[in-house]
Amino acid sequence: MTTVQRSAAPAAEEGRGADTRRPRRLRPAGRRDVALFWFAIPGLIVLLLFHYVPLLGNAIAFQDYQPYIGIMHSPWSGLDNFDVLFNGDDQFLRALVNTLQLTLIQVVFVFPAPILLALALNSLVSERIKKWVQNVLYLPHFLSWVVVVALFQQMLGNTGMLNLFLQAHDVGTWNIIGNPELFKSLLTSQVIWKDTGWGTILFLAALSRVDNDLYEAAAMDGASRLRQTWHVTLPALRGLVILLLILRLGDALSVGFEQILLQQGGVGLENSEVMDTYVYNHGLIGGDWGVSAAVGLVKGLVGVVLVLGANKVAHLFGEEGVYKS
Repeated sequence: MTTVQRSAAPAAEEGRGADTRRPRRLRPAGRRDVALFWFAIPGLIVLLLFHYVPLLGNAIAFQDYQPYIGIMHSPWSGLDNFDVLFNGDDQFLRALVNTLQLTLIQVVFVFPAPILLALALNSLVSERIKKWVQNVLYLPHFLSWVVVVALFQQMLGNTGMLNLFLQAHDVGTWNIIGNPELFKSLLTSQVIWKDTGWGTILFLAALSRVDNDLYEAAAMDGASRLRQTWHVTLPALRGLVILLLILRLGDALSVGFEQILLQQGGVGLENSEVMDTYVYNHGLIGGDWGVSAAVGLVKGLVGVVLVLGANKVAHLFGEEGVYKS
């Protein structure tokens, strides 16, 4: 009897062990990561409320929207609000031309600036000086555009530091702030001064992962510092550069709403009106909600098409892009 009880106990324990282990092996990943899902719920709610629910407001683009009766009761107008896009409107065409010009300028001058600065910082030998320079360059990113515009006016305005210095030496004055011909150059210089240092973070992180043995091997082959940069450093940054360039194309028609709006009064609409300010001036200021919503909708669709097209081109050249198709 005792023998039977002793032999049955381990069997029962083995049976319980098998019953408890089997569900663990078959437990789906969703149940294992239930704690992570709970942490993600607040972010998903914010994403749903502030990014997806507002998409319903694009219905205004197809309505003769009246704010006092709301979206549900405003009459539908079909594609009438898109006439400014397809039939041409002088103000819209002017905003489109200025936007495309600023987009081209920013891609040529603003986008490469963090890469060049990161290469320069990476060449510094002293880590202490390198960290100090990085911290100084990060600071402008945390300033609001109101403060940045005020600083540039204090330096380059008619009564700013530069003109006071020129007057003191009988050289005359140089009108930079408020000059329509220099407005796009001024916007570009402000963006470079404010965000170039912050943009180096990703590139410096990528450069820190480059194997030093590659540099030593290149130096033993007689490669100069420039050739080491060309054959070792730049290939290490290629994937990141393509990724950020594709993401930048998604906002290709967004060239700085707040920055331009703050300085628009000094140079007029002829040289400063862009897509974002056009939507603001016609929607909130002019009350033409339908046309503004139509322009904003087309602007978003253009960004999506550019991202999808650029990602496809990246795949054709053997790069990963933003996502895999």
